[in-house]
Amino acid sequence: MIQDFTLPDLGEGLPEAELVQWMVAEGDTVTLNQTIAEVETAKAVVELPSPYAGRISALHAAAGDVVAVGSVLISYDLGGDAAPAEAPAPAAQSVEEPAKAEPNLVGYGAAPRGSARPQRRTRSAGGRPAVSDTAVLEAAPHDVIHASEVVERPTERPRSTPPVRLFAKQLGVDLALVEATGASGVITRADVEAYAERVGATKTSTTPTPPVRETVSDFPPSAAQGERTTRTPIRGVRKHTAEAMVRSAFTAPHVTTFLTVDVTATTELIASLKADRSLQEHKIGVMAVAAKAVCLALARHTGLNSRWDDAAGEIVEHHYVNLGIAAATGRGLVVPNIRDAQDLTLVELADAIRGLAETARSGKTSPAEMMGGTFSITNVGVFGVDAGTPILNPGEAGILALGAVRRQPWEHRGEIALRDVMTLALSFDHRLVDGEQGSRFLVDVADILREPGRAMLLR
Repeated sequence: MIQDFTLPDLGEGLPEAELVQWMVAEGDTVTLNQTIAEVETAKAVVELPSPYAGRISALHAAAGDVVAVGSVLISYDLGGDAAPAEAPAPAAQSVEEPAKAEPNLVGYGAAPRGSARPQRRTRSAGGRPAVSDTAVLEAAPHDVIHASEVVERPTERPRSTPPVRLFAKQLGVDLALVEATGASGVITRADVEAYAERVGATKTSTTPTPPVRETVSDFPPSAAQGERTTRTPIRGVRKHTAEAMVRSAFTAPHVTTFLTVDVTATTELIASLKADRSLQEHKIGVMAVAAKAVCLALARHTGLNSRWDDAAGEIVEHHYVNLGIAAATGRGLVVPNIRDAQDLTLVELADAIRGLAETARSGKTSPAEMMGGTFSITNVGVFGVDAGTPILNPGEAGILALGAVRRQPWEHRGEIALRDVMTLALSFDHRLVDGEQGSRFLVDVADILREPGRAMLLR
């Protein structure tokens, strides 16, 4: 029995998705809920679990293809005329208990760790190991790979994230030859770098290399090959981010106000917390303290924690804080949010921020994590920038940009002293927040960063 599986609506209402990579191949035998592919929507990279157990009969798209929702993505040979076993609902059923309907794929992602990986058919001849004939040809044309570097290819597609695949491509490294060192089996940037260094240290040239004029250039490799431009399709997260920013900029009237504040007391507090052995693993930094300050200030200035519902003709005021944390990734800007951040302690906020950042960098931020935010923070200071005019995340009334913390002369208790100083920039929707409200909110946040003990006085 042949069963087709169409690309489902991934819970975002988006009409299409780009196939990043297949985790299986035709002829593979897969188990229920096993990861079969990675697809990139306009919001995130999502792992597709298999809704059936059986043999892969056909793949109907190639990596890089944009597939419309509802189009046939993959075909299974389930054998006989028996009804297929379908994937379980996210948390209500186990793998062994069949569901009654095809699941919404968002939220249950990959199969549990330790589950079976695809069983690839071995292609070999004459008793030799099943090594691809292109293993050497796929290396840089002028390189000779030593026998010690020609290893048997894995019997499954290598697992990695989009940024790592791009990095490997830029180095000319074949991921099929790279061994993952982590327990998860996912190839990391460090794994690629280690492999590239090992090969680079042992490779030899078959022909003399003509002298090359030394130049210093920041242009990508294609520029050195004579190409004067590089064209990259606008799709995925980059496309979604651009559309959202244009929509925000031309829908909500933005106002940005700035305030430079002495944060020496905050940096001293952070230093004392880092010195506490019981707190060292939590990585508490300025971002976490600012997040706590924002949550406290939003309780006093609710206009900054609201949204403009044009369709209903209403202003919706939130009595909770879903705090967005802007994260720059290789795929573009993503803003996952911390749910009910107002209920978290400083330590819990620090852990949540670190978790969101690590997930975003690995390209695994789910669409659900980027929906429903009420206010956002962006830390431009990590790039050495003092201030900026951030654009609102659509549907939110405010966003706070944190500038770099700089040691500089500052007035302190009637004298000039070296102090830690930072600039805050608040952008807000002038339909919801007037200048007085925005300014008072910013001053409240600054007061907490200036004297963290003041947080004890707020409710």
